[in-house]
Amino acid sequence: MAISLGKLKRKWLKEPGFKQGYDALAPEFAVAGVLIEARTRAKLSQAELAKKMATSQSTIARLESGAAKPSLSTLDRFAKATGMTMRVVFEPAKAQRKRRANKAA
Repeated sequence: MAISLGKLKRKWLKEPGFKQGYDALAPEFAVAGVLIEARTRAKLSQAELAKKMATSQSTIARLESGAAKPSLSTLDRFAKATGMTMRVVFEPAKAQRKRRANKAA
């Protein structure tokens, strides 16, 4: 009997230490999600994007998986290759939590 990924994640999040580690990776997951969204909006495959950036498809895959921590210059090249502009934003942690609570309401 197979268990769904969602059920498995919920089970693991109840285990001590797992949630802390999972939450610690949130910034990497967020960057990966933004990169994937930019590429798909530009209607580019990983290989097409890699060619525009003068890099390899495997590099794009690592960026999109969160396995690589890109430099600001790499993020800028990624943005330009997808027809986007890069913007870095710092927000107070409390405001971020408050905004999430407002979205849930």
